[in-house]
Amino acid sequence: MSTTSSLTSIAPTKDRLLVIYTGGTIGMWQQANGLSPGGNFGERLHQAFSTLPLSKQQSLPAYDVISYASLIDSSAATPFHWQQLAKDIANNLNKYCGFVIIHGTDTLSWTASSLAYQLQGIDRPVVLTGAMQPLEAAGSDALDNLYGAFYFAAQPALQEVAIYFANRLLRGARSVKQHSEAVDAFSSPNYPLLGERIGDDFIHYPSRGLAYQQRGAPRFELVDYRPLAQGEVARVVLWPGISPWQLKAMLGDSRCKGALIQLWGAGNLPSNPELLAMIAEASGEGKMIAAISQCPQGSIHLGAYAAGDGLLDAGVLSGDDMTPEAAYTKLVHLLAQPLSLEDQRHRFLTPLVGER
Repeated sequence: MSTTSSLTSIAPTKDRLLVIYTGGTIGMWQQANGLSPGGNFGERLHQAFSTLPLSKQQSLPAYDVISYASLIDSSAATPFHWQQLAKDIANNLNKYCGFVIIHGTDTLSWTASSLAYQLQGIDRPVVLTGAMQPLEAAGSDALDNLYGAFYFAAQPALQEVAIYFANRLLRGARSVKQHSEAVDAFSSPNYPLLGERIGDDFIHYPSRGLAYQQRGAPRFELVDYRPLAQGEVARVVLWPGISPWQLKAMLGDSRCKGALIQLWGAGNLPSNPELLAMIAEASGEGKMIAAISQCPQGSIHLGAYAAGDGLLDAGVLSGDDMTPEAAYTKLVHLLAQPLSLEDQRHRFLTPLVGER
């Protein structure tokens, strides 16, 4: 761990932020074969902040930086990475007032959703951010995202895992990456903003947060994700012409422990009865099968249409209006725990971190 803020010498450790740098576009350098993760991020962060107006520099909280030894493009992230981040936050919880995680954008919302479940009941901010362009690139969005993430990570009223990106603070377990190029790449399709920057003012909406719902000590669930890190939870997005043998290839595999199925519209399945039979068979084998809509906004209502009739009887769990990231990482999180199938199913249907 290296101290990189000029303010750390006058701030007690508990009044500082811990910054965890994992890689991603924000810290990349241009190489002959394209952008790749770059090091020395602590020094580069300090240099970037030194270009801010003096008043903004003075408003920054003191911070320490941890850079992971193996920096990754976030497309290479796995449940192992989610587990390591949660562990590092838990191990440093009593030393810092908040946490900023620097992460690639491709799987940023997946990591945020997983951390929300692992760090249930957290009583301080965990803010993830990244950028669509490297920190030193001309016109980069990186510095604005970092400054906003630092601001919200120092606010004690924020007591959950969130994403700050393009002037908006989003609940981690409600966020999705919606654009591959735009600076406002992230949205929260089914939940309002937790905060935002308007001009030079930062606004927090505490009534939308988890602070008043999570009273008491943190109830972290730092479970071992290793048994589920090799694809044991499947994700099936329906397409026109999907055949039972294709579904069987995933759900029927003995290594499969659960699956997220993304249905059409409000919860519709093709009329082929063999597809429903395949889902019912997997559920009957004790595999936890959940469903959400392919539509980015709105909820599913299993059985509302004839095309979705039978899904509830087949044991499919409704994901309501959850994002794919939140629903998938919740399945991983619950299946990693030594709970009965009945308890796992009940907890999937129960809002744990404002994800549904």
